[in-house]
Amino acid sequence: MVIVLLTALGVGGATVIGSLIGFIFKNITHRFSDIVLSFAAGVMLAASVFGLIIPSLEYGGEWKLLITIGSLFVGAIVLNLLDKLVPHVHKLLEPDPEKHNNAKLSKVLLFVMAIAIHNLPEGIAAGVGFGSGDMAQAFIIAGGIALQNIPEGMVIIGPMLSSGVSKGKTLVCALITGLVEVVGTFIGYFAVSISQVVLPFALAFAGGTMLYVISDEMIPETHAHGSQRGATYALLVGFCLMLAVDVLFG
Repeated sequence: MVIVLLTALGVGGATVIGSLIGFIFKNITHRFSDIVLSFAAGVMLAASVFGLIIPSLEYGGEWKLLITIGSLFVGAIVLNLLDKLVPHVHKLLEPDPEKHNNAKLSKVLLFVMAIAIHNLPEGIAAGVGFGSGDMAQAFIIAGGIALQNIPEGMVIIGPMLSSGVSKGKTLVCALITGLVEVVGTFIGYFAVSISQVVLPFALAFAGGTMLYVISDEMIPETHAHGSQRGATYALLVGFCLMLAVDVLFG
């Protein structure tokens, strides 16, 4: 339980660390952040396959293929529906100097809600990994999510400040983001620990949410600034690194 708590704080704290880096180095180039985010995408891709989807098949029993595929699509569809209700956070951070203070405050509140909705499933995925009992895979999943949170925390600082959000409120938003991931980690952990029956469903659902995030958010973001080739190789390096870790220590 202590390990789960410390890991949850690490996953949630990664966004805060990224935000602090964003405060210190305000002129971080897109190329650098794209490479880091691509590496994290590769790590998360490996983690979702080896730590969530394959174990779901192993625990699924007679209907394992149907359970895994069905739950994977449910996870992706849930995030797709959430995307329709609340736009992705990057779309909410575009500066608009014509907006007055009340509108800016509404924008901040919408941002907090959006980032909470999008980051909660990531925390749940980390928690489900620990609930499965495979600590090595759980750490890989949590590590991949934490890696993804650092560059995301870095790149949101500039747009928030330019939107007129104060440094204090920006830091509070980063803290809320981290707290949401901590809560999600415990939700995933206790949901699986209470009933092992839901384990194959939860594993594949979490895998589907991670694949959706990688394909719909991370990869398009890393290919939007002219660094496609470097981003592609960074993704491959991240994936192969986790593949090696899984083979050597899994």
